[in-house]
Amino acid sequence: MLTVNDLVKDFKFEIISGHEGLDREIEKPQVSRPGLELAGLFEFYEYNRIQVIGSKEVHFYGWLQDEERVTRTRMLFDRKPPMFVFSKNVEVPAEFIKNSNEFGIVICKSSKKTSALISSLYLFLSSKLEERKSLHGTLLDVSGIGVLIRGKSGLGKSEVALELVRRGHQLVADDRVDIYQREYGVIVGEAPEILKKYLEIRGIGIVNVVKLFGVKAYKEDKKIMLVVDLELWDQELTYDRLGTEEEKIKFFDTEVSYVRIPVSPGRNVASLVEVAAMNARLKYLGTNSALEFTQELDALLKNKK
Repeated sequence: MLTVNDLVKDFKFEIISGHEGLDREIEKPQVSRPGLELAGLFEFYEYNRIQVIGSKEVHFYGWLQDEERVTRTRMLFDRKPPMFVFSKNVEVPAEFIKNSNEFGIVICKSSKKTSALISSLYLFLSSKLEERKSLHGTLLDVSGIGVLIRGKSGLGKSEVALELVRRGHQLVADDRVDIYQREYGVIVGEAPEILKKYLEIRGIGIVNVVKLFGVKAYKEDKKIMLVVDLELWDQELTYDRLGTEEEKIKFFDTEVSYVRIPVSPGRNVASLVEVAAMNARLKYLGTNSALEFTQELDALLKNKK
């Protein structure tokens, strides 16, 4: 459960009034700017969201007649939204403070401008309130690509992560990864609070990557762009030799690129994961090496004919 007090502490908001409402629960990750409501249109009032008020809303509020201010302010508070947040350089009208204390709804002041405030609030609330899943695996930022490494216990996921961190890449989560869909097409992963910055290496134990390699070795969260499944080499299976057919795996409503890497003695798995990430980055930039190769091969065969 996320409360108004939690948000106030995280964002270091200045509380103006309505202290009794600090224990109110926040349920929606979206925020609302009640511009239409100040103009008198309450049919679409999204009262269950945090209400953000910036200079435009306050400037319009100043044009209203005294009676309109009293009525519309009360209507804003009457539906009991979680809280009101005023952006930087915006004075909180006295009528808002009066209703805030009467209804027990917190009014806060932010040090950020309206656009930056809304953006940071949405990202924070999404990470706390969206539906989550916990996966067994290791998540890293490899050359800017969020790579989720999965596989059975004992295949060396953490050892691969250690080698990649040693090469300058960043650890996000080891052993357990909590994921959520920030928006359609964006799956974000992070470590549970207790596991942040830690990596488990069999035979060595728990290590803190920040203390070993410095602050650049760790990242709080990362968009997952590639899923790598490590599996024992099976001679009976056929593995992709060209990479022309791109596989996908689905989390929530979003599909993510997916590859399988067979593990066997002598294979440098860390290098393979690193190359897979770099190749995925090339694809995002519009370069598909496998497709280029097949096209060149087709052209060569046609010329010979």
